[in-house]
Amino acid sequence: MKIAIPTAEGKLNMHFGHCAAFTLVDVDPATLTVTATTEIDAPPHEPGLLPPWLAERGVNLIIAGGMGQRAQSLFAAQHIDVIVGAPSEPPETLVSAYLTGVLETGTNACDH
Repeated sequence: MKIAIPTAEGKLNMHFGHCAAFTLVDVDPATLTVTATTEIDAPPHEPGLLPPWLAERGVNLIIAGGMGQRAQSLFAAQHIDVIVGAPSEPPETLVSAYLTGVLETGTNACDH
């Protein structure tokens, strides 16, 4: 399992499509342990680019603060699940909360 989190300054960036980087977290699905964490620069903002770009990197789950419905549909077409409404916390905190079933999400921070 590979989880992508849009980040800026070490925390989740609430506006998914305009983040500076993505933290990619590899998780062993059998043990639910983190096996690797990598930060990569986001490509230039271009509508529709991120779903195939993240799919090419093996991502199958995104934890985001906010994401528009159209973007969520594009990720679904790439077989990438999306969780929205996550708080602006460090990626390690978010992934740990997700893996232990205690990730609290609020409203989608994106309204388009």
